[in-house]
Amino acid sequence: MKPLKDSQFKELQYTLSAREHRYGEQVHILSDPFLHTQLAKLCSIETTQPWINELIISLYSALMKTVINQEFPQKQVITHSRMSTSHMEGIFESPIIDPSTKVVSVNLARAGTLPSHTCYHLLNYLMDPKQVRQDHISIARQTDQAHHVTGSAVSGHKIGGPVDDSIVIIPDPMGATGATLVETLDLYKTYGRAKKYIALLCIVTPEYLKKVTEKYPELIVYTMRLDRGFSSEKVLNSIPGTYWSEERGLNDQQYIVPGGGGFGEILNNAYV
Repeated sequence: MKPLKDSQFKELQYTLSAREHRYGEQVHILSDPFLHTQLAKLCSIETTQPWINELIISLYSALMKTVINQEFPQKQVITHSRMSTSHMEGIFESPIIDPSTKVVSVNLARAGTLPSHTCYHLLNYLMDPKQVRQDHISIARQTDQAHHVTGSAVSGHKIGGPVDDSIVIIPDPMGATGATLVETLDLYKTYGRAKKYIALLCIVTPEYLKKVTEKYPELIVYTMRLDRGFSSEKVLNSIPGTYWSEERGLNDQQYIVPGGGGFGEILNNAYV
């Protein structure tokens, strides 16, 4: 029999809830009370192990679902429900996320380890696991004698092959200077042409957005919060990006303010 085609399933649309800004259409600052509440807990001085792990898992599970809804391709499939054994109407056609999509989740050790694994774990259940992989990059910020960030350096990596026609997701909780992201994309550009590069962040600064969008304008950014705590009152009362050159979210050591401190240290109980 031909499957029933309900008009409501011609396509599945998803409406993203995002804040207004002027950083460009590739940047998405989510407007999500649930995520904002959990992120506030994550950043609290009182949050340590084991609660930080649970919050990271919850936040990145939700963020990954948002990105899948907005960025991943769909396909029409025919489903035989359990009722199809009794009723011919138990067969229907509808769109689903295309499980054959190639996806790479990038672990930027160490703060990005748990976020990447959370996304990788979710993707393996939703997609064809044969099309999903996780890469690992050991990368750290480089500083001068005054503790100013001068860039990032890769000390080692395990990349599982080309990224041609893949969606490459980079779950990194803190987008401070953008140096780590740029270094990561510089590396991946030697592994082929990805379909999309998507950064998944808890917090970004205006400085991060300026650096990454200027170097890689094709990069798609999803973040739960924008921090620009060192900006003037005029800037803070404006739509983000209006006075981009005057916005400031980093202290002199390039840590985010208000931010959440060093997530990597708390996640690993290693304060070095």
